[in-house]
Amino acid sequence: MQPFVYNSLPSRVIFGSGTISRLKGEIERAGCSRALLLSTPEQADDLARIAGTLGPLCAGTFAGAAMHTPADVTERALQKVRECRADCTVSFGGGSSTGLGKAIALRTDLMQFAVPTTYAGSEVTPIIGETKDGVKVTQRTLKVLPEVVIYDVDFTLTLPPRLTVTSGTNAIAHAVEALYAEDRNPVISLMAEQAIGALGRALPAIIADPHNREARADALYGAWLCGVCLGSVGMALHHKLCHVIGGAFDLPHADTHTVILPYAMAYNAKAAPEADAAIARALGGEDGTSALVNLASRLGSPQSLKSLGMPESGIDRAADLAVQNPYWNPRPIERGAVRALIAAAWAGDTPTPLD
Repeated sequence: MQPFVYNSLPSRVIFGSGTISRLKGEIERAGCSRALLLSTPEQADDLARIAGTLGPLCAGTFAGAAMHTPADVTERALQKVRECRADCTVSFGGGSSTGLGKAIALRTDLMQFAVPTTYAGSEVTPIIGETKDGVKVTQRTLKVLPEVVIYDVDFTLTLPPRLTVTSGTNAIAHAVEALYAEDRNPVISLMAEQAIGALGRALPAIIADPHNREARADALYGAWLCGVCLGSVGMALHHKLCHVIGGAFDLPHADTHTVILPYAMAYNAKAAPEADAAIARALGGEDGTSALVNLASRLGSPQSLKSLGMPESGIDRAADLAVQNPYWNPRPIERGAVRALIAAAWAGDTPTPLD
């Protein structure tokens, strides 16, 4: 066996159904008494109900989280932190809410509680991506890792089918890149393959029956494992592309990951044969790229960047951004090849592994 380094991350994870009832006790257990609750505008009603269960532990709410963690939104939330004298935050929702909690923690070191309602996985990673003036900048620091994560399957039962698909595929992308990461290790590789398999089984079952509680639990479990993968090892070309394209053109985060994933896998397949084989095993395909394409087809996933609103004129700009400060990748990052990848993803052409 090859030598490796494995860093385990210091998060407390509570998983099950009805586990939101434990939030109050967890806040008290941590010695906090003034929680600021965070969500997107669409989840304001749920946030208000959770606030009601906390009583005086809730110091205030801020339902203004947005995609890609815009700097101006963070500034408004920080003003709310100061006004209500918060000593912790509770992020309720998907990656947008979690991202805002992280942005606050980065600047204040406040303790974070996360209650995910999608399969984003950000809640168990020490990674934050923030956007200012159309540029998304990502960094890794333990300051932004939530201390307590409460997974409540009940909150995922009403997740719309399309968001279920894109959020779940976004999670799979974390595990896919963990399999060929520069600092991959056998522990994370086991988690990654199991996570891809769990989501690969669960997502079609959820599309068939959105209220399938067992499938929802499997999907949330798989998403947690994917998040651990994302937080434990480095990412590669796929995540670089999604960050720069999503930030530059304000595209939906999970949808962008969903479209790009099979193209990034096709780019890297020949350079990462062990990863390709693991994905094929997990999804029951002949190879990793075709297995991902087949899963996307079964799920009715978005097929192109064009359908997400990216202009064709942005392909060259995206290619330029993608090769600036590139992440490590198993196959060399070449602008011509990357531009071809982006152009194919824009048009929705069939992903084909490169020689």
